[in-house]
Amino acid sequence: MMDFFMGEDGLENVYAWSIPLHITVILAEMIYSHISQAKLYSGKDVATNVYLALMNFGLDLIMKAFAMGVMFFFYNHRLFTWDFTIWYWIICFIVTDFAYYVLHYVDHHSRAFWAVHITHHNSEFFNLTTGFRSPVLQPLYRYLYFSPLAFLGFNPWHIMVVYAIGQVYGTWVHTQTVKSMGILEYILVTPSHHRVHHACNIKYLDRNMGMCLIIWDKIFGTFEKEDPNVPVKFGIYPKMPNERPDTVLFYEWRKIWKDIKQPGLKFTDRINYIFNSPGWRHDGTGKTVRQYQKEYLEKKAGKKGKVQKQSA
Repeated sequence: MMDFFMGEDGLENVYAWSIPLHITVILAEMIYSHISQAKLYSGKDVATNVYLALMNFGLDLIMKAFAMGVMFFFYNHRLFTWDFTIWYWIICFIVTDFAYYVLHYVDHHSRAFWAVHITHHNSEFFNLTTGFRSPVLQPLYRYLYFSPLAFLGFNPWHIMVVYAIGQVYGTWVHTQTVKSMGILEYILVTPSHHRVHHACNIKYLDRNMGMCLIIWDKIFGTFEKEDPNVPVKFGIYPKMPNERPDTVLFYEWRKIWKDIKQPGLKFTDRINYIFNSPGWRHDGTGKTVRQYQKEYLEKKAGKKGKVQKQSA
């Protein structure tokens, strides 16, 4: 069984095995959406998801030799050598999932990386094909987050195999048809958790960053439970001016370019516009997610205190 996951063939086996499963569950959700008139899908939105997925896949192929070369450089200078037991694979999965959490966290908290990742969030639809709405440029740097794992002695092909398995699962949580997964809500990233992640409600912004395990969010304070009193609103704010393919791909990059071209800026301000948190502005007029959420909590606490006084 372990041979199925070994080497480059293992990665290809995972993708080949997942294709019919993806097709089956997507068609099932489409049929459900049509019969129940849930309107979970839009032809134009699905076409955009496919377009972004193909661009991401193409860049992944181009970067493959270089990315694996970097990872194998670290593997060839590894600190530890592991026996390929079941525990090796379990630990490899856990540390790879954590590496993705770190990658995902940075994507949300540094504007240049958010400009890459925003393509995964700028749809107002949320369905299984949203999982394929890829951050197109991510293959340019994703391997840097996995290279430390290779340095710790995990074979790069094995890292990419368990990452691919995680991606398969991560695709399936992009759904509104599964409301709760019971006890698994405490362990795994579930559709409910991931709906929160894709919401543009202030309460939900930059929450639930994990791909498979929800424990990282709970450890590092980025977890938020789906609240029935705060219905999820999908997409980004402010909304894009249109849904043309070039707008979907370059929306945030154009905003960054406009900001750094402002006359009279210091060099450090231009760097901050590229790498600081989304929403940061040199004149203090902008608001980051943390500032919005702080105001949200203060306002909520104020309303609660007012109600308590009135009831007293």
